Amino acid sequence: MAFKKWQIGAVDKQTAKILAEECDVDSFAALIAVSRGIDDPSEFELMMSDEPVLGEPRELADISVAAEFLNNAIKTNRKIAVFGDYDCDGVTATAIMLHYLKSKGADAVAYIPDRVSEGYGMSREAIDNLSSQGVNVIVTVDNGISCAAEVEYAKALGIDVVVTDHHLPPEKLPVAIAVVDPHRKDCRSSFKEVCGAQVAFKLICVMDDKEPEQMLNRYGDLLAIAVMGDVMPLINENRSIVKYGIRLIKAKPRVGVSAIINSSGIDRNTLNSGRISFGIVPRINTAGRMGSAYRALELLLCEDMMKALAIAGELEDDNALRQKTEKDILTEAVKKIEENGYQHNRVIVVDGKDWHLGVIGIVASRLCEKYLKPTVVLSVKDGMAHGSGRSYEGFGLYEAISACGKVLKKYGGHALAAGVSLREEDICDFRDAINKYALKSDYVPPVMKLDLKINPAAMSVDMAYAVKRLEPFGPGNPVPQFGIFGVTLQSISELSGGKHLKLMFKKENAVFAALLFSVSRDKFCFNIGDVCDIAVCLDINMYKGNTMLSVQIKAIRLSADYKENTFSEITAFDDFVSGYSINRNVLCPTREDIANVYRSIVSSPASEKRLEYMFINSPGYAKTKTALMVLTELGLVVANNGNYIASVNHEKTELENSSVYRRLKGGDGVE
Repeated sequence: MAFKKWQIGAVDKQTAKILAEECDVDSFAALIAVSRGIDDPSEFELMMSDEPVLGEPRELADISVAAEFLNNAIKTNRKIAVFGDYDCDGVTATAIMLHYLKSKGADAVAYIPDRVSEGYGMSREAIDNLSSQGVNVIVTVDNGISCAAEVEYAKALGIDVVVTDHHLPPEKLPVAIAVVDPHRKDCRSSFKEVCGAQVAFKLICVMDDKEPEQMLNRYGDLLAIAVMGDVMPLINENRSIVKYGIRLIKAKPRVGVSAIINSSGIDRNTLNSGRISFGIVPRINTAGRMGSAYRALELLLCEDMMKALAIAGELEDDNALRQKTEKDILTEAVKKIEENGYQHNRVIVVDGKDWHLGVIGIVASRLCEKYLKPTVVLSVKDGMAHGSGRSYEGFGLYEAISACGKVLKKYGGHALAAGVSLREEDICDFRDAINKYALKSDYVPPVMKLDLKINPAAMSVDMAYAVKRLEPFGPGNPVPQFGIFGVTLQSISELSGGKHLKLMFKKENAVFAALLFSVSRDKFCFNIGDVCDIAVCLDINMYKGNTMLSVQIKAIRLSADYKENTFSEITAFDDFVSGYSINRNVLCPTREDIANVYRSIVSSPASEKRLEYMFINSPGYAKTKTALMVLTELGLVVANNGNYIASVNHEKTELENSSVYRRLKGGDGVE
């Protein structure tokens, strides 16, 4: 079972009171801010301000050189290619740069590589293609920093290159006309957590000799979409951009964005960062995932609404296909993982024949969240495997993959996401190598951060409004989550044909409803009368002109004293099943432990998840899991429709007849 460690923010109530008074904000909003480490009034006022505040573009190394060169290229009528990328950030960056260049009369074209046949970044074939079109200047956006050889090749063909990127640079920079990247060691830019579109935007600001705030009205909507699409932290100028961009889209969306909103059914009046992330961004991404990213670029630059609606409709169909493809691969991957026991590995590596390369990164994210394990998903075709990996804070995926370099043909990425290419015959060796690397360090459990612990009796619509004042939400400023502890489950109702649940809880005199989305009744392991802890978000629901509080459950567990060693027990059990080690002191249940688990199942059939919760402290997670293995092996219990039930017809047996039990009893200590 996947467990997260619940972590409640520390709050100095006096500091929050001062912050609320000095900044004239709701005290609940101030409490949330302080729980996130924002206790300085000037910092909080800047965070809450609606005025856009962007960094000085000229702080970026080489940006003035790049601006002067490109302005001269426009004047001398050189043919310029904007070399972009197929994801949302790359497409919006391409749209911004191409639109600006053409507005200045430049002879400009765009080039976006195909995700499947070309892959990320510049290539010789692409450069040859552009050269044949008469291109003699390339400006990269959202790529290029790692393309030193390709830049040299372009130079040999008489093509000058300006690189703009935001990815981490190698030791040796490309020898280009200019290299604009905030992560250059010699770059003095004060804020570096920017996306590719922002770097491109800063360059055109210098080219136009305008302050970024002056140019934001032209490109703020695309920048907001890019920031959300590339999962940038919503702090500093990123927060300003998204705030401004949302207002711009609500008031006067460009034709292409308006078409996406109309086709997807998004309510423009309630547009927020979440609807950009989960509504607009996927439809731009789907163009490059399921076909050609040029369609998304054409849509963002389109000025004819009928044509824009036609393209948006195509992307809507493609997005539905993408969702189905993703779901099919996810189902197949889960089956493979659980049939082979990969969910017990420190790092999950799962492969499949000809899985769609455009969606395996999303599948890796889904699996990482499901199993709370770093996950790499590989698509195998013609003897080669190409894949994407995802991780969580606490396990550096890029470092782990780097340690497996001997069995990889190509790899890259960062701590939370990475890509790999290897021979099909080396997949098992890669799985072994990355797990051996993971075994060298202690398991770091994923954390669910709760801003505050709240009393259900105090929950109100005003609280939800205070939360909304802290928007936009996203990385670096997530939707606030609150812990409500020791509430008794009173009733369970199904919604939307059983897709969701409405739960009623009570604590002392407070009775309240909470919604649990995407969980059916048969998958819900809690019973009426259970005392639970819940992690919730607070929102506002408008119904028939009435404003009501909406409580949405993000996690639920039985109330218990969850000790730190629960997570070491999870690791011990997984390592035992995977064959890495046997910690008998932690794993081996007593006869009475096994009997208690058995009696519980005889009394009331229960899911594995519920049994884990029931016995979390005694005998503990690991011993409960091994007890279930022993009982199943002996035929005393069987799994039936997700529940463990006692066998009706079984012969009397001894625990020693279980090979699992004999192995666990084989000695003391750790192997």
